[in-house]
Formats: sequence, structure tokens, C-alpha cells
Amino acid sequence: MNTRTLTVALACIATVALVGCDPAATEPTPDAPAATESAAKAPAPSATKEEKPAEKKAVPNFVGMGLQSAQDAAQAEGFFVLTSHDSAGQGRAQAFDRNWKVCSQNMAVGKTVPTDTKLDFGTVKLEEDCPATEAKEPEAAGGKMPNLVGKAVKVARDALDPSTSITVTDAAQGRMVLMESNWQVCTEDPAPGTALNGQPVEFTAVKFEESC
Repeated sequence: MNTRTLTVALACIATVALVGCDPAATEPTPDAPAATESAAKAPAPSATKEEKPAEKKAVPNFVGMGLQSAQDAAQAEGFFVLTSHDSAGQGRAQAFDRNWKVCSQNMAVGKTVPTDTKLDFGTVKLEEDCPATEAKEPEAAGGKMPNLVGKAVKVARDALDPSTSITVTDAAQGRMVLMESNWQVCTEDPAPGTALNGQPVEFTAVKFEESC
């Protein structure tokens, strides 16, 4: 065997050694549509079962209870959708529930309702008296400036469109108005009844225990 023939033979043997032992290189690849067909034949997931309606229960009387105690009692009865608000109309948040007491509830005592009904408690701080009537939240009805004098600055701000540019200044001592729920509006510009078309709004204010 001459040198050229030997070289070709060795090359052939090396090729067989590298490729011939790899099944992936010698066997045909399965058709891709077979996997697609298998997936297509897979059973569709069963439809979700309808949830059972919430149990109905009579609403207990929570008025006079501390807010935390009222919430615990409501949850013990199966009512878990709970909220609360400031009955005095200052827009204060009930950050520490034990410092507040329940003055009113949105669902009448003894009324039978589903347990997923939202219960809303009107509250004031423990040292305060419950108001004779709930303070109504003002709003810019008909696109006109509402009368916000005497309202908490926070409530006044919430009554206006969120995009409104608002400036609040201390009417008495030039202090910074930080906790807006503790300040009441003394004057407003524009005046009540003015059409609102995106113009800035200015308030002067003092703390609630002070006079304008």
C-alpha cells in the first residue's frame, strides 16, 4: 500500500471513530409535528369550580367600642372586609386603632348581610366626643370651587382634582403646614362657586384649636 492510500484509509477510520459512535449524528431526527400533535391532544384544563356564596350573618352593634376591639369582634363573626374613617371630617388616618372609638357603622345593627360585605366604622379619638351627625366630604360639584372654609386642609385638598396646584400658608404665625389634617382652612382663592379650569388654588389656615 502506498503512502497516499494509507493516508486516505487512516482518515476514513478517524471519521468513523468520531461520527459513527454518535447516534444523534447517524439517526434521523424525529419529525417536529409529532410533538405538536401530542400537545394538541393533551386534555384541556378543567373549568374552575364556582365559588360558594358568602355566608350571611346579622351585623352586630359595634358603636361605643374601641376601634381595635370592634375590628376583632367583626372578624370573629366572619367579617373581614373592614375600613374606617374620621367622623369629625378632618380626614385623619386611624394609624393606631386603639386610640380611636367607633361612633357609627355603615350597616344597621341586626341587618343580615353576606360576610364579605364591607363594614365601615366612623370614628373619633378616645378623648373626643362623637359628632351629632357625620361630616360630609366636600367635592367640586359641577366643576366649581366648593366652600372649604372650616374644613381640614387635607379634606380640602382631597376635594379638588389631584392635578391641582395648591399653596397653603399659615394665617397666624408663618409656620409650615405639615400635618394637614390638624389645620383648618380660613380663606380660599378662588372663591366658592368659581369655575375650576386648572388654575392654582391658595389656602390660608390655622390649627383647629386656633381661630382664624
